[in-house]
Amino acid sequence: MKTWTTLVALSLGLGALLPGAGVAADTMKLTSQDYIDIQQLNSRYAFLIEKCTNSGYDYADLYTDDGTFAVSKEWGDPGKVYASGRDALANAAGGGPGGCRDPKTMLGYGLTHIIVDLVIVPTETGAYGKSILLALGVGGNPTTIERQGGYEDAYVKTDKGWRIKTRAHVFPNMATSVQFGSGGKKKAE
Repeated sequence: MKTWTTLVALSLGLGALLPGAGVAADTMKLTSQDYIDIQQLNSRYAFLIEKCTNSGYDYADLYTDDGTFAVSKEWGDPGKVYASGRDALANAAGGGPGGCRDPKTMLGYGLTHIIVDLVIVPTETGAYGKSILLALGVGGNPTTIERQGGYEDAYVKTDKGWRIKTRAHVFPNMATSVQFGSGGKKKAE
């Protein structure tokens, strides 16, 4: 009996490691091209958030028409929404209906966004993504790099291709960040 119980337990354990095991039947099946398209969406994001093009609407077009950008202190929390809809997203990229603003007036001016370790998981409505954000040029120093949390995303496939439905910048260490928190302030001696 002990051998039989061990074999059943072992086969159940191996079954959990097989492709598709534990995936709901109604989860969307992603093709290789879907994964490539979502990765390219993230690569375009890194470039377009740093330079206002087309009055910021090139950045806004990475999102669905009702897409949102939020900031959160912890993974799994949707956070506070800072931009919702096309005009607000274009504004977040330094543009909007009035055109591009002076980049030196923008939060995060001079940063280079490096998005790494993107994990894409199929969902019922599209895909979920989680990545790490490294920022280069922190505190105005072009050689300073800082891990600034990462992104949690919901992606949907539209007639225009894959788009971001929701993106949360998860930034657990914001309060001590060199760029945005007390980590960049020199301590009094």
